[in-house]
Amino acid sequence: QVHLVESGGGLVQAGGSLRLSCASSGRSVSINVMGWYRQAPGKQRELVATISSGVGANYSDSVKGRFTISRDKLRTTVYLQMNSLKPEDTAVYYCLYQDRRIQTWGQGTQVTVSS
Repeated sequence: QVHLVESGGGLVQAGGSLRLSCASSGRSVSINVMGWYRQAPGKQRELVATISSGVGANYSDSVKGRFTISRDKLRTTVYLQMNSLKPEDTAVYYCLYQDRRIQTWGQGTQVTVSS
């Protein structure tokens, strides 16, 4: 199994920055995908960004140029650097781990951007 622990959410003003972290533990495999999704009030959960061993990084159009996804050398922790934040970025952000065996979600962390 894989366990995910998220951190870094909070309240910021528009134009500010936050960095989210997601630390994984347990029996992960080398070929996997980790990433971030978000769910805003009244909206469906949507893709923010993913990073994989074979393909690299993938971003939704709404965050390209503002957000950067990365992970550490052992590929156990994934980060989301969020710059130039907008009120529409306000959402609960969820970390994802996916391999051929399992799919695991984190608890979610609240990001609120004030105008």
